[in-house]
Amino acid sequence: MSPLLFWIFAALMLVFGIGVIINRNPVASALSLVASFLCLAALFVGLNAYFIAVIQVLVYAGAVMVLFLFIIMLLDLREEQRRRFNLLAVAGGALVSLGFVAELVLVLRKFTLGQKPFAPIAQVDDVRQIGMTLFSTHNLPLQVTGVLILVATIGVVVLSKRDLK
Repeated sequence: MSPLLFWIFAALMLVFGIGVIINRNPVASALSLVASFLCLAALFVGLNAYFIAVIQVLVYAGAVMVLFLFIIMLLDLREEQRRRFNLLAVAGGALVSLGFVAELVLVLRKFTLGQKPFAPIAQVDDVRQIGMTLFSTHNLPLQVTGVLILVATIGVVVLSKRDLK
């Protein structure tokens, strides 16, 4: 991937990530999260990690976000009311953010391993290897995660059910 495309997709991912936080409408926020996931998948394609990019689109941008949108629509969430800004809190947050960015720049300048290119990735049967690892070594956590997502979805449906009296 050319550096120009990397910076474009990285910037778009950050813009949509900020959109997730700034949007007052939960549906618009969820759609910004989908766009951020798609930009992340494009970055994975740039790293020649095609399987991870496809899984990113199918699982996160597809299934998980459809579940989020379903729950948002089911709960019938409204747009959040605007609040007045606390100037002291905003100034303090900006100061802490600037300090964090300055510290990050100082640390990254002294990190020499970050300047070296990645070693080429060995092309092996990724999909088979990941499948074997998931269903042999990590079978229990995979099943537990599926059950937790199912229980959470059923819980949302039960909690949001209205009385029809």
